[in-house]
Amino acid sequence: MKKPILILTMLFVCLHFAAQIHISATDPATWNAQELSQYIGQTVVFDDPVVVSSNVGEHLTVGPWRMYNPECQGFLNTEGYKSAVRINGSCVFRLDGVSEYHRCGEKIYHLTATVNSPLNLTFVSGEWSGNTRAELEAGIPDLGDYRLLICGFNLENYFSTIGQMGARSAADKEKQRAKISKALKRINADIFGLVEVQQGNEAVQEIVNDLNTNIPGRNYKYFSDPETGTYQKVEFVYDANKVEPIGNPGTIDTEVKHRKKMVCFREKSTGEKFIYSINHFKAMNTGDEARRVNESKAVVDYYKSYRLNKSVRENDLLLMGDLNCYAFTSPIKHLLSSGLIDLHRAYHADSSYSYMYGGLASYIDHAICNPTLYAQVTGMAAFHINSDENDRYTYDKSNDLTMFRCSDHDPVLVGLKLDSTLIYDPTPQINSANILSGESDQMVIQNAYTPETKSFYAIYSISGWLIDKHEITSPDYTVELPKQAGVYVVYIYFNGQTYQRRMIVR
Repeated sequence: MKKPILILTMLFVCLHFAAQIHISATDPATWNAQELSQYIGQTVVFDDPVVVSSNVGEHLTVGPWRMYNPECQGFLNTEGYKSAVRINGSCVFRLDGVSEYHRCGEKIYHLTATVNSPLNLTFVSGEWSGNTRAELEAGIPDLGDYRLLICGFNLENYFSTIGQMGARSAADKEKQRAKISKALKRINADIFGLVEVQQGNEAVQEIVNDLNTNIPGRNYKYFSDPETGTYQKVEFVYDANKVEPIGNPGTIDTEVKHRKKMVCFREKSTGEKFIYSINHFKAMNTGDEARRVNESKAVVDYYKSYRLNKSVRENDLLLMGDLNCYAFTSPIKHLLSSGLIDLHRAYHADSSYSYMYGGLASYIDHAICNPTLYAQVTGMAAFHINSDENDRYTYDKSNDLTMFRCSDHDPVLVGLKLDSTLIYDPTPQINSANILSGESDQMVIQNAYTPETKSFYAIYSISGWLIDKHEITSPDYTVELPKQAGVYVVYIYFNGQTYQRRMIVR
């Protein structure tokens, strides 16, 4: 009797795999999750990787394109904005049946799943890769050949007292401190610009004590604050072995107090200087956009006078912090119209994020610089130890003592190699998206490369789907064209400027 059972079992397995349907979802412009409705009750295999957009609760939201906040993709009602809205609403689905923990940003290759409904699938198998805890524990992102590492980091109410803001018990306070300490140790920055630190010296003193204990050879210091209270402030923590401040920070109290500071630092090994501005703009409440515009104007105006101080005499500016506004909003528009450069977009285009809200990736933690400093930036990235984590790993909801989910914001990192002799050319000649003649399947990007600064290209479909993105590494850089005929947009990020060309593949 055993032989017939074996034959039937093999026949069932063959029928099972024969019933699998392969799904190609390379472009959200031509694919919608509703297409899965014809396969209800069947098994499908995704030929292209899908990415985890949200891991809230016990299930995952996945799709061929991560869900981004539309206001980090374009201004209201522009093509980039509308494309993100459409993709967020039509190309993602819920994935049940995944037993182990996965972070947002992880990709699933060869996802095999049972279709319960167009918006609900059950996981069968797949290969997980990328953005894991293990990868982040190995070190911070590659920021190039920097001499100074600068970190802007919202600590989500790091208070020394127990109360309504921050930890509400002594046990939770110790867990919060342990998680924050491990994160700051892993980052190991030369200067930290910290946001949501309690007024007075006690909270920042704890941070400095832990840093000096945990990182041998460092000599971290901070600026003494005579005021006390249970409200938030921003704070600088710096390694006195590497840099020295020129005087005390200047404070800008427009709209909110204690949350916009600026100071000039001198690098001890070279004598080079730069101005560091750390900020925490007013929260995103209804009707407060104009108030954050006022804050943007106040910071720019303060910088214009501060840089002329006799003791400062410095032009290079790095502005960081939680500005509580997305990339394509009026406060950021004002900063960029003042001649400043958004490092998120300069280095990562539409894929940059540091914060999650409502399942949408975005960045409100900014790194913005002026053109003269941009020539001295070696790299910029958010360190995704927090935004991609499930909220259940916070210090007040778990006993997890790792650095992960130590805050609700990712730390943002900038590498600097200060050199005041570098010259910034704001008007490079770009001959960027020339399709080679004849039947060529390539294009050449010209005049968008220098060995001193990184530049990048990105190819998007007309609907906003990212097709390809890489660093430009030679003066005549060859790029393979997309295989599918259609209209594409090529973005080139070079010396702080964005250059755009349309391209038709026939």
